[in-house]
Amino acid sequence: MTAARNNSRFSRVVVARLDSLGDVLLAGPAVRAVAQCAEVTMLVRSGLDEAAELLPGVDDVVEFDAAWVLFDPPPVSHHAIADLLGAVEAGQFDAALVLTSFHQSPLPLALLMRMAGVPWIGAICEDYPGSLLDLRHRVADGLPESERNLSLTRAAGFPADEMGARLALRQPLPDVTARVGVEPYVVFHPGAAVSARRPTATHGRAIVAALLAAGHRVVVTGATDEVTLAGFVAGGDAIDLGGQLSMAELAAILARADVVVAPNTGPAHLAAAVGTPVVSLFAPVVRAEQWAPYGIPRIVLGDQQAQCRDSRMRTCSIPGHPCLTSITPSAVVAAVAELRMSSEASAANAATDAHAAAAPAAKAAMKAAARGGLWL
Repeated sequence: MTAARNNSRFSRVVVARLDSLGDVLLAGPAVRAVAQCAEVTMLVRSGLDEAAELLPGVDDVVEFDAAWVLFDPPPVSHHAIADLLGAVEAGQFDAALVLTSFHQSPLPLALLMRMAGVPWIGAICEDYPGSLLDLRHRVADGLPESERNLSLTRAAGFPADEMGARLALRQPLPDVTARVGVEPYVVFHPGAAVSARRPTATHGRAIVAALLAAGHRVVVTGATDEVTLAGFVAGGDAIDLGGQLSMAELAAILARADVVVAPNTGPAHLAAAVGTPVVSLFAPVVRAEQWAPYGIPRIVLGDQQAQCRDSRMRTCSIPGHPCLTSITPSAVVAAVAELRMSSEASAANAATDAHAAAAPAAKAAMKAAARGGLWL
């Protein structure tokens, strides 16, 4: 344990985020803040242990499926709750931070943490918490989710690290050259957890075809339950990696991409965590200012004033899914080109700055060599 950790009032902290992949990734800055001062065990839903382990600062992971959080909730299980209580008791944690979305309550999990003997619990909460919370934190509406999470850790006494609210992953990531080669490419990820947030399969296929016609190599990715979708969208011409990648491999694929094109989905946030620009095909069922990829160059496409705005609907009830089908393939191609040009300009400026910084040392070395004072 580091000296900074020894100086904290807490030494073992549970950080909980029980919903989807993107939510876990957006908890990363909060995890890093806590990890500067304490050992962190992350509590996530089942199947997201690999994602949690990619976050810098996570020392251990516990999985639990919360019946009050998941889209397709399991029945409340006495055995599952008993297992969670046992794991938390065994961890001898002295604090818990319950991270939730704006429409979720932290109190069911706070109750379980209290039953497991956690003496100090903090959460963002509008409901009256009684004795379940030691820190009842409130935030303004509309904050980007990573900033919202970080505001809780800051209120709990854990200041942000040098990266602030930007996302990050543990390095190094796997070598994926055998899968994608060495030539530049664009990633298209067609899937999302709910259908209201993703383009139709036919629309996705047209976007991939337009990117190919514009001269891009295209890599299509997808989860194990999106293999059919990824294959259809790839159309036989793009590189189809649907269902073939671990989380770390997917991160590496996204890290090497020039640009990622994706709806509001976990891999869009994974792209942000590796610093890759994103064209976000964003359905306004939630707000882009809160949930679009954070801290990287991005272009948000989609009708943000559509009828579904702020509805949180999971299945689109508006004929034709207009918020996303209004995005033309040519608009996506143009957005990709804009982000690529911006990245290339930034790289050129960085190279110029580095050359300028090195120039005085180079001149001094040349003078020393001329005097015979430098061995080459």
